[in-house]
Amino acid sequence: MNPTSTRGIAVITGAASGFGLQTSRIAAQRGMKVVMADVQADALAIAQHEVEGLGAEVLPFTLDVSKAAEVEALAEATMRRFGAPTFVFNNAGVGGGGLVWENTLRDWEWVLGVNLMGVVHGVRAFTPLMLAAAKRDPAWRGHIVNTASMAGLVNPPNMGIYNVSKHAVVSLSETLYQDLALVTDQVRAHVLCPFFVPTGIHRSERNRPADMAAAKPTKSQLIGQAMSEKAVTSGKVTAADVAAKVFAAIDANAFYIYSHPRALGSVQQRLEDVMTPRNPSDPFRDRPEVGAELKRQLRAE
Repeated sequence: MNPTSTRGIAVITGAASGFGLQTSRIAAQRGMKVVMADVQADALAIAQHEVEGLGAEVLPFTLDVSKAAEVEALAEATMRRFGAPTFVFNNAGVGGGGLVWENTLRDWEWVLGVNLMGVVHGVRAFTPLMLAAAKRDPAWRGHIVNTASMAGLVNPPNMGIYNVSKHAVVSLSETLYQDLALVTDQVRAHVLCPFFVPTGIHRSERNRPADMAAAKPTKSQLIGQAMSEKAVTSGKVTAADVAAKVFAAIDANAFYIYSHPRALGSVQQRLEDVMTPRNPSDPFRDRPEVGAELKRQLRAE
């Protein structure tokens, strides 16, 4: 069974907005049954209504992906309603920035909890179900897509907590790809590494749990927030464009999915730093005025 078929079943986290909502729309248009999971119950209800209007059978599920028990409950609900998913999109994520030593323990727990452990929980909960379905039917095909970031391939300054979480997702996804290849040809892994795309991730704090409440933001965090908002909101590639690339990669069995292939020059620069070896290159080499302004702001009294 291929996720592009009319019998496909999609499980999508972060489904109420951004990449998740756009991917849900395409899944519906492809005739798939769609499990839409999100932490925002009100936004999820609106998104569910829209996707159902496209003709899809939808199972909405409100959860916090950082909680293993809630992701396991999502898997159980999916199996009861539809059966094993042919497409799992571990997509929910939050932003975070500032000088890396200024992030609080709560900051680390929240960002890693959603961005990394949310993917870990999805992989642990759904991969065995997909492998079992593949074993029962030699024609069955499944795909797991994990959302990382270009920040999972490079290390831009003043956003270390986000970089760490996304590098871990890239590593997890590459290992998942290799591990699956050892045991099956029917289930494939993919990693999505978007650059700056207008998705609302710069407003992640709106969904931060009360028990993970942020401390008063530092100067570096305020600067990082402002830079992130400007970069994200000015992005020309849309979430719909990225969702289309996700399905194109699934159809082509392509592992790496990029929203901005031209940004790969920075990845090559980093890898050359590693291989030469040499000290990390100036991340603002092509835009020195941006680096100069960031230094000025951080060093100002």
